[in-house]
Amino acid sequence: MTDLSPQDMAEHVRDGMLRRDRMTRSFGMQVLDIAPGRATLHMRVREDMLNGHDTCHGGVISTLADSAFAFACNSHGELTVASAFTIDFLAPARVDDLLTAHSHEVSKAGRTGVYDTEVTNQRGERIAVFRGRSHTAKGRPAVPAA
Repeated sequence: MTDLSPQDMAEHVRDGMLRRDRMTRSFGMQVLDIAPGRATLHMRVREDMLNGHDTCHGGVISTLADSAFAFACNSHGELTVASAFTIDFLAPARVDDLLTAHSHEVSKAGRTGVYDTEVTNQRGERIAVFRGRSHTAKGRPAVPAA
């Protein structure tokens, strides 16, 4: 797959990951944009995603951010997994909010990467900020060859 341009590789990874990523699909997430080292996903908050305070459960927001992070860090074509992340919740999300997670590469050196992801609602209000660290399995493809 080395004959692909970096953008073509990112799109190949997006398509392959979406076929296999049952969690991302089950939450109704869509990949809006992907490029080497970055990805943007969005998701509508459903009733079944609400906690006891009628706001979106923090685990759901984390999952959206983590999925955007996963697409961004695998976009180079090598199998990459999370080694850690932190998330800060800044405002509540509510039913029917359209949440968007923008993830981008901050640093990639050797097998380690750092990615920042911002989650916003349809009004552009920040809901959460997420920082993920990744570990790359050198020489292993992110998705099987087409």
